[in-house]
Formats: sequence, structure tokens, C-alpha cells
Amino acid sequence: MTEKVNIMTDIAPDGAAAETVAVARHVAELRRARRLSLDALARLSGVSKGMLVQIENARSNPSIATLCRVAAALGVSVAQLVDLGGEDVVRLVGPEEAARLWAGPEGGLAVLLVGSEGPDMLELWSWELKPKERHVSDPHPSGTRELLHVTAGTLLLEVEGRAHEVQAGTSALLHSDRPHAYACKGTRPVRFTMAVMEPHAARRL
Repeated sequence: MTEKVNIMTDIAPDGAAAETVAVARHVAELRRARRLSLDALARLSGVSKGMLVQIENARSNPSIATLCRVAAALGVSVAQLVDLGGEDVVRLVGPEEAARLWAGPEGGLAVLLVGSEGPDMLELWSWELKPKERHVSDPHPSGTRELLHVTAGTLLLEVEGRAHEVQAGTSALLHSDRPHAYACKGTRPVRFTMAVMEPHAARRL
């Protein structure tokens, strides 16, 4: 099944999604602040120069995997790229600020609810996968861990080719520095909350 990977959010005045505009601005600002050329950032991130140009000009809706690579190369979190980070002791993030960073072909969603700023990366996500939907994720940097809690349906969690059924009410710890995927099992949508922890040492390139 072919995945539809897209950023789905309110549309900014210039026609680009609000998150797309935020990512474009932050990537350009951070790259320049670090005195990196587009070629240098491409080498560090493994993302092509052409794709980086499209990102910085808000002409591309990058996948979650691409955002992770660019964020790691710049030494920041994905939340900082979509402007969900914050340095306050307490920062409330309302539903209108959450970033929808993946949309499935059947209507599923992956929403970044809140995330920390560096040096360590900590993120909280809300996921919904509709029947027949599957999301494949590239391995994250070494040491990355994910905590999952399924609130409805059954999640098929695949790690290094091995499948694990996670029923509603069940939690899981995942070493996500290896190939993994999430899929909906059965005829009911699966909903789960996910926390991602990526230590600073793992993000050095």
C-alpha cells in the first residue's frame, strides 16, 4: 500500500501550510546561524540539496523522517522546527498549536503535541491509524527510545521485521534506533500516545 505522507494543517495566507512556513523559516535561520551552506547541511543530514531548497522556500511538505534528519543535523528537536518548543518552566500548548505531521491515505493522523528544546529531545505524539494504514519509520539515531500507550483498537508494532500486537490498555517500550513500523490491525482504528526520547549524544553527527 502506498503511503500518503503530508503535513495537514490550517493554510497560511501565502497558500502554504502553517507548519510548512514555520519549518522553512527555522531551517533557514538555524542553517545560517551555524554558518552552514546548503551543501554542508545536505552532507550532514543526508537530505538532498534540492529538497533542502524546497523546504527553505516552503515548497515542500517534508516527511517525519526528513524532519528528523534535518533537525538532528542542526542540533535541534523537530518541535523547534515546527515551533512547538519552549523555554518556560511551564508552557501550555493548546490543540490549535499542535502540528499534524503525517496523514494516512484513509484519514489517519500523527500529531506532535508538544516537544522540548535541546540539548536532549523529548516529544509527545498522538497517533490514529485507520484500518489498512501502515506507517514505516526509518531508524532513529542510536539510543532513541519510544514509549507507547494504546487507548483504542489494536496496534501492530513491527521492529526489525518482527510483529507485536499491542492491545488497548497496553503499553510498550520500543528501541526505535532500528527499522520499525506501526500498523492498524483489524477493522477498528487504533489510537495511541507516544513519547520519544532522543539523547543529545545520539544526535551528534
